[in-house]
Amino acid sequence: MDTMEGKINTQTSDPKPEGNKVPSVKIKVLFFARARDLTSLTEMPLEVPSGSSADDCLNDLVARFPGLEEIRECMVLALNEEYTTESTIVKEKDELAIIPPISGG
Repeated sequence: MDTMEGKINTQTSDPKPEGNKVPSVKIKVLFFARARDLTSLTEMPLEVPSGSSADDCLNDLVARFPGLEEIRECMVLALNEEYTTESTIVKEKDELAIIPPISGG
């Protein structure tokens, strides 16, 4: 009977107790120009720990899409349609745009 209870407890218990969960925020990432080419996406949802910066989001994105590394040093970021820095903290439902350099004339 103890064995059966152990199995039931294992199946029904959350591997991370509620008290130890790290709060997170969900944002939308928009990809433009070369960033779109490198990811094959125009946009994607991204969930990051609460208190994460735009730089933290970029680190996550580069880990998922290593090709983004080629434009990392020259891209511009916009948060909610305004240019921003990598140190800016993202909040729930923010839109982070990845804007690589665009040439043209």
